[in-house]
Amino acid sequence: MDGLSIIALGFAGSLAAGMLTFVGALPVLAIREMSPRVQDVMLGFAAGVMLAASFFSLILPGLEAAQTITASEQAAAMTVIAGILLGAFAVWSIHRFAPHEHFIVGREGTDAVRLSRIWLFVIAITLHNFPEGLAVGVGFGGGDVDNGIALAIGIGLQNMPEGLAVAVALLSEGYKQRTALLVALATGLVEPIGGVVGATIVSLSLWLLPWGLAFAAGAMLFVISDEIIPETHRKEFATQATAGLMAGFAVMMYLDVVLG
Repeated sequence: MDGLSIIALGFAGSLAAGMLTFVGALPVLAIREMSPRVQDVMLGFAAGVMLAASFFSLILPGLEAAQTITASEQAAAMTVIAGILLGAFAVWSIHRFAPHEHFIVGREGTDAVRLSRIWLFVIAITLHNFPEGLAVGVGFGGGDVDNGIALAIGIGLQNMPEGLAVAVALLSEGYKQRTALLVALATGLVEPIGGVVGATIVSLSLWLLPWGLAFAAGAMLFVISDEIIPETHRKEFATQATAGLMAGFAVMMYLDVVLG
């Protein structure tokens, strides 16, 4: 498979996953409110999918690729660890300077005070979507189409509750349904950008494959721990959110085993 085909697959897969953000927002045409319990369960499900994808679709293939390249288990482990830490550091750096909203910590980033709370939330979801698209692109970039498909499906599934959360939040602030749907779509369209970046970088050299897989995993693990899980535990529905996380983990693990 040539480089252009890999990049095209990375773009198509991440675009399909990103479009499911819009699909997930469609219920706002009939539902204008979502209970905190349901929201926490859905976001917990999203965290579970991302967690399983990080390990089964990114870290484990990254270790295998690194060991093939280096012919050393120790070097493979150090390569993947370094990639994970770089990915987490990259997202932390973006979060430090890009204005966005934490429900617990509050507003963060440059000039956060100048933006309304709802738009800070939208920016936060958008920041989440780039590493997800990156992960899909890297998944295809290694030439393993089945792994890329499993990632695209899993990320797409967890995008749906995020899209609904964005749309419902906008409706609660008085925005029209059309605006809510378009904003949800826009947050999802960040993913194919990440998909092209990930597929392009990894397709340039097989030596970059374990780094790309580990980097994407580290970025997603940071988002899970720093953003999603704290959000789902801010009220009294932590147990339900945990159940959602376990369900999401199981679904993504099943997809990876069956498709990968």
